[in-house]
Amino acid sequence: MRRQTIALAVTGLVTVSLPVLVIGQAQAAAGCRATYAVTSQWPGGFGASVNLTNLGDPVTSWRLTWSFPAGQAVTQGWNGTFTQSGADVTVVNVSWNGSLGTGATVGVGFNGSWNNSTNPPPASFAMNGTVCTGSPTTPTAGPTTGTTPTASPTASPTVVPTATGTPPQQPVGRVLTVAVGSPFRPVTHAAAGGLYALAENNRPADSMLLPLRLNKLVQPAPGVGQQPNGQPPGGDSLLIAPQADRVGAGQYIRMPDIYPNFPYQWVSWSDWLSKVDTMVTARLNATNVSNIAGWEIWNEPDWTWNTSAAGSFNEGWVRTYRQIRARDTVTPIVGPGTAGWQPSYMQSFLSYAKANNALPDVVVWHELNRTSASIAANVAAYRQMEASLGISPRPISINEYAWTDEVDVPGRVTNYIAKLERAGVADAERAFWYEYGTVNGLVVNNNQPTGTWWLYKWYGEMAGNMVATTPPSQSGLDGFAAYDSTRRIVHVALGDESGTNSVRLTGLGALGATARVTVESTPANGRFTAVTAPTAVSTGTYQISNGELVVVIPNMVAGSAYHVVVQPTSGVPAYQQRYEAENGSVFRAATLTNSAASNGGYVGGIANCCDARSGSYVDFVVNVPSARSYTMTARYANGGGSTATQGLAVNGGAWNVVSYPATAGSGQFGSVTATVSLNAGYNVIRLAKGAPRFAGGTGSVELDYIELA
Repeated sequence: MRRQTIALAVTGLVTVSLPVLVIGQAQAAAGCRATYAVTSQWPGGFGASVNLTNLGDPVTSWRLTWSFPAGQAVTQGWNGTFTQSGADVTVVNVSWNGSLGTGATVGVGFNGSWNNSTNPPPASFAMNGTVCTGSPTTPTAGPTTGTTPTASPTASPTVVPTATGTPPQQPVGRVLTVAVGSPFRPVTHAAAGGLYALAENNRPADSMLLPLRLNKLVQPAPGVGQQPNGQPPGGDSLLIAPQADRVGAGQYIRMPDIYPNFPYQWVSWSDWLSKVDTMVTARLNATNVSNIAGWEIWNEPDWTWNTSAAGSFNEGWVRTYRQIRARDTVTPIVGPGTAGWQPSYMQSFLSYAKANNALPDVVVWHELNRTSASIAANVAAYRQMEASLGISPRPISINEYAWTDEVDVPGRVTNYIAKLERAGVADAERAFWYEYGTVNGLVVNNNQPTGTWWLYKWYGEMAGNMVATTPPSQSGLDGFAAYDSTRRIVHVALGDESGTNSVRLTGLGALGATARVTVESTPANGRFTAVTAPTAVSTGTYQISNGELVVVIPNMVAGSAYHVVVQPTSGVPAYQQRYEAENGSVFRAATLTNSAASNGGYVGGIANCCDARSGSYVDFVVNVPSARSYTMTARYANGGGSTATQGLAVNGGAWNVVSYPATAGSGQFGSVTATVSLNAGYNVIRLAKGAPRFAGGTGSVELDYIELA
């Protein structure tokens, strides 16, 4: 849809170094002075501002005119009503900035198009028909006209606040509101996972997985027979387990994938229960595998369960549940795994499972309806149903999301992740449609990122707490965001909208009066095209007013995703040094809240030892600039009254023991230090009470964070 010609933009000041021109000589009788600045420039487009100063008598309205010399055209304007006829541009005041006293200044701005060859400034300006020949001012925006445009586009619109003008408060286009001061849960990268994401022989490469900070995967059963899309069987959960473990990912085992066909072809109950025994035995024998998060009994039983041959699914669930529990009393069981949210099906399933003491430990369904709009309502409906049946709250796994025409479109996927995060699901996995071993299209050629990979990398960079985002509606523009209070940095990912739109951030008081803002994008180039880097959109310094600023993103493409980073103008450390335990990969332990904890959260219940199915540990995926020894400070609590111990291992290497003296009590924190040798780039640091190849820790230690220096 065509944008309106009156466009209100950011509430902050963007400072960049680009061409500036001051028009006019010192002749006060002329009545006005105009200062023109190209504030940003990129192939085919540019941003500019004009400061108009009234040097004559006060006026109650103004009309600013100029002519472009090289075919430039205004595509979007703010702080005034813009019209253009040929080369001639006219800007008329809007209601709130028409009055200009003597010496008063008003700023207007616009985005425009140019010929990619030359972008000279207008030769003159006029206010209310009088040519501006007033005294020039010394511009502060940098080099003179003719400076080569910067390699990275800096397209954020500029608004120049003045002593007499009120900076605009309304953003442009559709608006995503980010309430930085409203955290709602720790960052866990809940939706960073995939179905059949990994394949044997380290596909894809670890280097492609570590930056994503994967949460959960869904992998085929041990002895997999499934041949997806005619591919040979692959992705065996126990065979890919070492790689998943190296990158900090847990996994669910999809049991019916022991069958070769999909939909599954039922043979008999004796055949199925024999297969269940075989799978459970294989898992029990894999004593070095500790990242199995659950048994998924069936997949999409609402249409793949053969009721005529096998009886009702509810009865089949209970029978299979009991067969697993006869051998494995520890590993969680997850289900029912329906193809979508089906209230009547779920009600029947839960009621029967509860009556037969066979409730799932994790509740699963899929979101494959070509829309993400109903996710919040579906989760809320489940929670209400759960409570009405007297069932204690279960983690929710949406272990397949995004349809065939969505999964490789970063903008659409952004919309899904935003709604999954706000709904509070424990984990969610990208749906499988094509080939395994690519994290469902995030990686091509085993070690090259696609456009969608960059979205998940931005997600992986988030730390601290997820903060509330409010989209303009349940369709189109949406996004998710996190704030790391220890570094005072905000990450926002958004997309699924075209045209010029805005991000309004509130609760930024901790950043001070100004903030550095960068914007980048990643395209929907499909699953077979490598995208070596995101595209820079803009960078600049914005004023923060009453804890708020607005970032306008011009010319958005609906299929692309966008990344907005807001940080103090003084900068942040060259690399992340503090890693919150609650942001890590937490196995068989609990995330807790405590105002005394860094970022308000910590991990407790790290209490289980000496069984690969139940051992408690936390994996921290860290990223450091150089290979060397680092001092690691661990902030912890130990209310046990005596020294407790944990195992410390880096990148799956040898175990060392960390001792934690008693503190004043549970949730009463102290600190200890250890030395760790890290590679340049990504590493995984594990602190464990129990884990494979570790004899086991003592006592019960609660972890707040680790810090590297």
